[in-house]
Amino acid sequence: MSVKIGNIDIGEFPLLLAPMEDVSDPPFRALCKENGADVMYTEFISSEGLIRDAFKSTQKLDIYDFERPIGIQIFGNDIASMRLATEICAKEKPEFIDINYGCPVKKVANKGAGAGILKDIPKMIAMTKEIVNSTSIPVTVKTRLGWDEETKYIVEVAERLQDIGIQAISIHGRTRKQMYKGEADWTLIGDVKNNPRMKIPVFGNGDINSPEKVQEVKNRYGIDGVMIGRGAIGYPWIFNEIKHFLKTSSHLPKPGIEERVRVCKQHLNHSIEWKGERLGIVEMKRHYSNYFRAIPNFKEYRTNMVTSNSKEEVISILNNVREKFQLIEF
Repeated sequence: MSVKIGNIDIGEFPLLLAPMEDVSDPPFRALCKENGADVMYTEFISSEGLIRDAFKSTQKLDIYDFERPIGIQIFGNDIASMRLATEICAKEKPEFIDINYGCPVKKVANKGAGAGILKDIPKMIAMTKEIVNSTSIPVTVKTRLGWDEETKYIVEVAERLQDIGIQAISIHGRTRKQMYKGEADWTLIGDVKNNPRMKIPVFGNGDINSPEKVQEVKNRYGIDGVMIGRGAIGYPWIFNEIKHFLKTSSHLPKPGIEERVRVCKQHLNHSIEWKGERLGIVEMKRHYSNYFRAIPNFKEYRTNMVTSNSKEEVISILNNVREKFQLIEF
């Protein structure tokens, strides 16, 4: 049975690309969409930045028809600012407005935004209600289990968020205190999904790095879909691999060096098209090692790529990588 967020059909057991700062920009989203991702989210956008019309924030509003359905994700600690930011986002006509209640980094959480709001659940509820009431676009939430081990109130919190009108919830199976350490705990995500009062889609997030892991959490917890973050960085093929495995119980062949080089070049070209050559090349530097992390003795090539400021030079290095490692098996 297809999953719906509001009236928007997102398919049977959809795979969502997690919003990741400095990663899930339009060039990266294009690759993930091409490789089977069902739902996109922008990088998280500061509500205060949108209100001030700051370029870094407004640039993140760029969304394209080919990547729909897509949600614009916002964060902030001031309710009035979040409401105004929602109105700005609505003008871009995304399918969803997503609220970030999960970012654990200090500069966000210590200001009471992102996962910081998990220390003030009444404010979280009030802010969400204000946002839901300010737009006709479906509102979704991304959050964590709680602030720490003593405050894992996610089952109650999810129910309250549903009751004030959110249309879906994505839950990362860690507390804010854990950051990204240790293993994600999916049992509480399952408890949210299996709460008989929950009617909206519940998506799980955390440590999704293989088709087998998706099959396990799907069968064990009955969730409506999974959100994939770090598992897709440098590996957009993960979405189609998961879909194939869920359908056939068999694995697609791993992408070889030819495919990895091709997609890395495609990513570089998209990045330059969107940001211009100088910034496009700079922002690609964080991705090179991820595309080729399975290759031994790759350090020299990675160093050459990240120190290069010329598209032609990077392409030449990638061609050398293809020749040098053409016989390697993944």
